[in-house]
Amino acid sequence: MTQPPHDEPTARSRQELREQVEHTRHELGGTVQALADRADVRTRAREKAVAVREQAGAKAQEWSGQARAKAAHVFHTVEEKLPEPVKEKGAAAAEGAKEKAAQAEQVWQDKAPQSVRDHRAALLAGAGAVVVACLLIRRRGNR
Repeated sequence: MTQPPHDEPTARSRQELREQVEHTRHELGGTVQALADRADVRTRAREKAVAVREQAGAKAQEWSGQARAKAAHVFHTVEEKLPEPVKEKGAAAAEGAKEKAAQAEQVWQDKAPQSVRDHRAALLAGAGAVVVACLLIRRRGNR
């Protein structure tokens, strides 16, 4: 802000002088507010933390995408270089596991009574509760 020399009159009338004073007050108020904002360290730190958090989130997404792309590339490379007998053994093992799971399900259906099959979730939850209770009792006994 430049100031005219003090020996020269700057206002031609009282109204003009009032306008200059009001303008100066407005500028001074803006300057004081700017200084107060700069002195408010807590708010500036929060703003900086938000900016850093957003930047970290963006970087994490970027790196996650890169990691997924790299993993897919490695998977395809390994799949291409894997010998055919190993692929066949893996497929056979997966098929065998599926068959065993199906057999276990069939045995469950054949041997478990209908009342047990109908309330399987409740029975499993009860058994889990009993196991937890036993562990807690055992833990208290070791103290």
